Amino acid sequence: MSVFLRRSSGAVLAYAIATQGAFADVTAQQVWDDWQAYLTQMGYDVTADQSTAGDVTTITDMTAAMDMGEEGGAFQLTIPQMTLTENGDGTVSIGLPESFPMTLSGEEEGEEFSVDLLYTHSGLKMVVSGDPDEMTYDYSADALGLKLDSVNFEGETLPEDALAMAFEISDLAGSSAMKIGENRDVDQKFTASSLTYDIVFQDPESQDDGKINGALNQLDFKGSSVIPSDFDVADPQAFYDAGFSFSGQFTYGSSQTAVAGTSEGEAFVLGSESQGGRLAGSLDSERVAYDVQQNSAKLAVTTDGVPFPIEIAMANAGLKFEFPVGQTDEVQPFGFALNLTDFTMSDILWSIFDPAGNLPRDPATIALDTTGTAKILTNFFDPASVEALETSGAAPGELHSLKINELLVSLVGAKLTGDGDFSFDNSAAGEFGALPTPSGVANLQLVGANALIDKLIGMGLLQESDALGARMMMGLMAVPGEEPDTLNSKIEFTEDGQILANGQRIK
Repeated sequence: MSVFLRRSSGAVLAYAIATQGAFADVTAQQVWDDWQAYLTQMGYDVTADQSTAGDVTTITDMTAAMDMGEEGGAFQLTIPQMTLTENGDGTVSIGLPESFPMTLSGEEEGEEFSVDLLYTHSGLKMVVSGDPDEMTYDYSADALGLKLDSVNFEGETLPEDALAMAFEISDLAGSSAMKIGENRDVDQKFTASSLTYDIVFQDPESQDDGKINGALNQLDFKGSSVIPSDFDVADPQAFYDAGFSFSGQFTYGSSQTAVAGTSEGEAFVLGSESQGGRLAGSLDSERVAYDVQQNSAKLAVTTDGVPFPIEIAMANAGLKFEFPVGQTDEVQPFGFALNLTDFTMSDILWSIFDPAGNLPRDPATIALDTTGTAKILTNFFDPASVEALETSGAAPGELHSLKINELLVSLVGAKLTGDGDFSFDNSAAGEFGALPTPSGVANLQLVGANALIDKLIGMGLLQESDALGARMMMGLMAVPGEEPDTLNSKIEFTEDGQILANGQRIK
């Protein structure tokens, strides 16, 4: 199963790359010439028959095939027929068949496999305008779909009920503007009313089965990319060094997912929903960045083994990071942040460990925001360097500074907040194990800790002896604040290896 999912995802990605390269010019011949040039540049072998009658150029039996190289597989896209029609106003219309196949094949752990996919569309319209050096694709469709057609392992085709997958995007409208120069600069945008997905599987050996269906609604995407005009497709480093870059943002207004199945003889049902979210990212030879966010998320799970539904919710969940990836002698900035805001769970779930309602059930929040600097010592685009790193156990880089802009943990009536600013001496590594020697200050405040400890003792979840140890540690590391049940702590790491807590040396 994992083999199929990985390979089929690769097929979809390969198709996306292929279609992104389908650029046209002001004449049908220029359209076709540019398709062939771009696909060949991307590593595809392209074959087709061509004929022209009046303003219509017809391409038949088009095949674009790519060898996956070290992966030991291949991808092939086949379009039985497409038309390129000159409209007489400097634009070209592209006509594609309502369906055409794609095949991904290869070998995994000595077993040969092949996956056949079927691309479908309804009401697709695509028109190219502009001039040979700057063209725009405008397109729309009632629906675009991708469906798993068949899976073959070692010459045997899986039964249809063993695995089925289908994806469809509806009411699609967008444009792709391309400038052809030393590189190809592409600006893209599209909207769609929904993206739906249906996945069904059944394991004939264990009888485990599952059905997954869901939708993302009110889709919107904007992005830009630079595609080098000259590079070795087999060399990832050359691809990025030649100038490849991508940045984009995908948003959706709401989502729903339903999962049902059987695992180890137990039936389960899962449902989730959200009120929208965002996925933004960028990538080039020097940096990678992601920003993921989901709003008003809810999750409910029921199983045969648990006689009540498990329900949780969050007002917001997010993950954001930006890291350098290019090997360099220069120190580069980075950032990392996450947040789980207003986390709640059902009273039934609370009652498992707090039936009397002793603990406050206010929404919980965890937030962390950090920035810093680091030096990258490994070429992550070179497979040999990555493999050598795995075998040697060497550090991939050096941490030079870290700033904690925000730390917040708020739950069951207690709240921890803080910030900090540290620098690291990589020449003096060893005082703290594998970490370089830090110097700097962290400021922390803990509110409600003693009240929480008292409640945990009263519930029988914490022994008096353990509570005494916790209180002694807080007394050593912190001093009372102005407000009741408040502890403040200033933790300082000095350049000579000392650790001070509120001015008192503890190391």
